Amino acid sequence: MAFLQITGVGGKRVVFMGDDTWAGLFPGAFTRAHFFPSFNVKDLHSVDDAILQHLYSTVDGGEWDLLIAHFLGVDHCGHKHGPDHPEMRSRRNTRARGGLPSLVDHLANDTLLIVAGDHGMTSTGDHGGDSEEEVDAALFVYSKAPLFQDPPPEVSRFLHSYSLAAQDLPAEKLQRLQDQFSSAVEDYERLLAQAGPLALSEVELLRSRFRRYLREARAVCAESWARFQPVCMVAGCALLASSCLLCWLASRAPASASSTSFRHLLFYPLLWGLAGAAVLGLAHLWGWVGADFIWVSAWAAAASQCGFFLHCWERWPWRPRPAGARLSSGGASLRPWARVGPALPLGILLVRCGAMLSDSFVMAEDRVAPFLLVSSALLLVVRLHWEGRLEDSPASWRLLGWLGVTFACARLSGLFRQCREETPHCQSSPLLAPLSSLQDPRAKNFCYVLCVAVLVALAWGVRAWLRHYGNLNSPSAPVLFVRWGLPLVAICIAGYWAITSGAEDALVRSHAWVQLALVAFPRSVFVLLAAGLLLLLGDPVTVFVQGSRGAAGTGGPILLPSSQEELRQVIPQLYRRMQESLKSRLQEEEETTGADGRATVAAYGLGSVYSAALLICLALQGFLFLVLHSERLSLAFLLLFLEAYALLGMHSAAVALASPADPFAVPWEALISWALASAQFFYATGHQPVFPAIHWNAAFVGFQQGHGANLMPALLVGANTFASHILFAVGCPLLLLWPFLCETPGSRSSKTPKSRAGDSEEQLMEMRLREAPERFAAALLQLGLKYLLILGLQMLACVLAAMILRRHLMVWKVFAPKFLFETLGFAVSSLFLLLGLGLVMRVDGAVSRWFKQVILAQPR
Repeated sequence: MAFLQITGVGGKRVVFMGDDTWAGLFPGAFTRAHFFPSFNVKDLHSVDDAILQHLYSTVDGGEWDLLIAHFLGVDHCGHKHGPDHPEMRSRRNTRARGGLPSLVDHLANDTLLIVAGDHGMTSTGDHGGDSEEEVDAALFVYSKAPLFQDPPPEVSRFLHSYSLAAQDLPAEKLQRLQDQFSSAVEDYERLLAQAGPLALSEVELLRSRFRRYLREARAVCAESWARFQPVCMVAGCALLASSCLLCWLASRAPASASSTSFRHLLFYPLLWGLAGAAVLGLAHLWGWVGADFIWVSAWAAAASQCGFFLHCWERWPWRPRPAGARLSSGGASLRPWARVGPALPLGILLVRCGAMLSDSFVMAEDRVAPFLLVSSALLLVVRLHWEGRLEDSPASWRLLGWLGVTFACARLSGLFRQCREETPHCQSSPLLAPLSSLQDPRAKNFCYVLCVAVLVALAWGVRAWLRHYGNLNSPSAPVLFVRWGLPLVAICIAGYWAITSGAEDALVRSHAWVQLALVAFPRSVFVLLAAGLLLLLGDPVTVFVQGSRGAAGTGGPILLPSSQEELRQVIPQLYRRMQESLKSRLQEEEETTGADGRATVAAYGLGSVYSAALLICLALQGFLFLVLHSERLSLAFLLLFLEAYALLGMHSAAVALASPADPFAVPWEALISWALASAQFFYATGHQPVFPAIHWNAAFVGFQQGHGANLMPALLVGANTFASHILFAVGCPLLLLWPFLCETPGSRSSKTPKSRAGDSEEQLMEMRLREAPERFAAALLQLGLKYLLILGLQMLACVLAAMILRRHLMVWKVFAPKFLFETLGFAVSSLFLLLGLGLVMRVDGAVSRWFKQVILAQPR
C-alpha cells in the first residue's frame, strides 16, 4: 500500500514502514522509517501488525508528504500456501472489510490513496518470471476530491523529465511520441468542448490512441534501457575461451611432467597476472586510464594467460609421437572405431554445448541430460565391443551390470521432475511436495518410513564399504564418527522430518517443546556434520595401525631413509611387508572361506585410504543436503549416490578391459558422464534454472524465526540449489582412485612394469599411487583441469547463447537465467573440486607422515 499527496514532489517529507528491503535500496531517503524483517516467508502476521501499530497515528499526525506502507502478509501467504488457499481469502477479506474502510476515514481531502501489488504470483505462489500471472498486479486509486480537473493528466511529463536527466532516449523518437501525444490531447479537448453527449465510437478511438502512445513509449524505453556493449561481451567470451584452451593444454602436459614443469605452467603465469593487475592499478591511480574492479580482474586474467601461452610456446616440448606409438597391441587398433571411438564422448559434450542456443533444449534439459548420460555409457560399451575387448570375463559382466544400474537410475530420476512455467501441460512431480501436504495418514506414514529407510541405507552403506576394505577397524576420529556420529545425525533428521510432516497450522499452535525441536534437530545436524568434517581434515588416515610394526619388521630390516626421496622408495616396500605378514596370519582363514587376496590388503585399510576419506566427506555432505530438502527428495539423493557408484564401477571395469598404457590418465568419457550426472541430478532434486523454482524454504531450516543477516540464508539456499554440483565435484578424484581400488590379480596391464619379482599377484590398490608420487600429483591436477574444462565449455556455451540471442524474445526468460545458474554452478563446482583435490593431498601427506612414524619405530 502506498499513500501519496497530490502535491508531493521533491524535497518533501517521506515516511516509510514495512519491508526492510527498502533500507538497502534507498539508504537515507526517508525522513522517518520503521523497518521490519521480511525474509521469513512463514511469518504472516508480524510485519502487518507492526505497520498497523504506526499507520493510523502517522496518517493523523500529518507530518509527512509521502507515506509508504509495504505490507507482506499476502505475499508471504502466497509463498507459503499458494494463491488459492483459504488463508489467502481470509487475509484478503480482512484487509478489504476492515483495513481499507478504516483507513479511508483517516484521509484528508487532498490525499491520494494508491493500493497496488508489486507483483503477481503463479499457481504455486512463486514469482520472478515474466508470465502474465506474475507481472499482472491490481491497482486501486482513491481520493475524496476529484482526481483530475479539466485538463487531462500529463502522462508524458515523465519522459520529458527523464530525457533531460539521463540523455539516453533518441531525440527523434521522443519528438514523434510528443507529436502523437499532443495530437491525442487536442482530440480530447475537442471532445470535451462538444455540446451534447459524446459518441461511444469517438471515445473508444481516443482511448485506443492513448493506449498506442503508452505502448510505443514503453517500447522506446525498453529499447534504450536494454542496451548492450558488444565489444565487452566479445572480450569476455574470448577470455573464457582462452581459459578453456589453457585448461586443455595444461591437461595435456607430458606424463613425465614434474612439479617444476607445472610450476612453470601455473605459478609463473599467476605472477604475470598479478603484475598486469598492478600496472593497470597504478595507471588508474595516476589518472592515465579509468578502470574498475571488473576491468582490473579481466586485465589480470588476460596477462596471466599470455604468460601461460608464452611458456607453452617457448618451453613445452611439443613432440609428435612416432607413428608406431599410436597403435596399441592387437589388430583391433587398426579398426576405424578404435580411432573414432574416443572422440565420441567429446562429440556428446559439444552437442550439449551447441544446443544451449536453443530455448527448447534449455527448457527440456531435465529430460535431455539423462538421455545424453545413458548415450555416453552405451557408446563406451559399444566401443569396447568393436575393439574386441568386451568378452566373457568378470570385468565385462560387471560393466554390463553397472550399465543397467545407470540406466535404471536415469529413468527413475525423472520421477522428481519440476516443471517450468513455459510448459503449461506439464505436471510437477508430487514427490517434490513435503509430507505435510499429504492428507491420507497411511500414505504419509508409508512415505515417512520410506524416507527414514533411505537414511538408514546411506549410513549403513558407508559403514559397509569401510568394513569391506578394512577402514572401519581404524580407531581414528573420522571412523569413530562414522560409527556413532552418522547414526545420531540420521536420528536427528528423522526426528525433524517427523515434526515437519505434521500440518503446518498445527505446528503454529503446538507446544513450546515442538517449536524448540524444530530448531534443535537441524542445528544439531549442522553442528555434528561440521564436527565430522573437522575431524576428517584433522586426522584423515583411516588405517588399522595395530600390528603394523610386526608386519613391517618381518622379512628383513628396512633401512631408515635419509631423504624424502628415499622415503618414497621405502613406503611400497613397507606396505608389501605388511601384506606378507598378514597373508601368513590369515592363511588358514582364507583356505576355510575361500577368500581371495583382496582381504589381505583391506585388513589394514591402506589400499583404500584415499577413497575412504572422500566417501566419508561425501556422506557428511549428503546428510546435510537431506535435511535442507523436503523429505521425499531423500529418494532422489539415494538414486544420486547409487548412480555415482555405478558410474565408478563402469569406469573401473572399462579400465580393466582396456588396459591403458597410462593408468593415471582418466578418460574423457568418464569425466563427461560424471558432469552429465551432475546436471541430471540438479533437475532430479527438484530444481530448474529459473528464479521461481528456487527452494527458499531451505533458508529457514533450523532458523524458524528468520536471520539477522543475509549470509547464512544465502549459504543454505545455495547448498540446497547446487547440491548435485557439490557432491560430484568433491567426488571427482574418485575417478582416478577407483580403478586402483578395484584392481584384481592379473587386471594390471602387461605394459605396467613390475617393481619386484613375484609381485604380479599382489594388490597394492591405491598404494600403487605412492610408487610415483610426482605422477600422482600431476594426475590429480590434470583430472581437475579436465573437469574444469568440461564445466567451462558448458558455461561458455551459455554465455555465447545469451550474447548472440540478446535480442531474442526468450532471452530474459530462458537464456539469461540459464547463464546465471550455469555460472554460479561453475563457481560452486570449482570451489568444491578444490576441496576434493585438497582432501586427497591432505590424506597423501598424512600417509607419508604415518609411514615415516612406522619406519622410525623399526629396530635399528
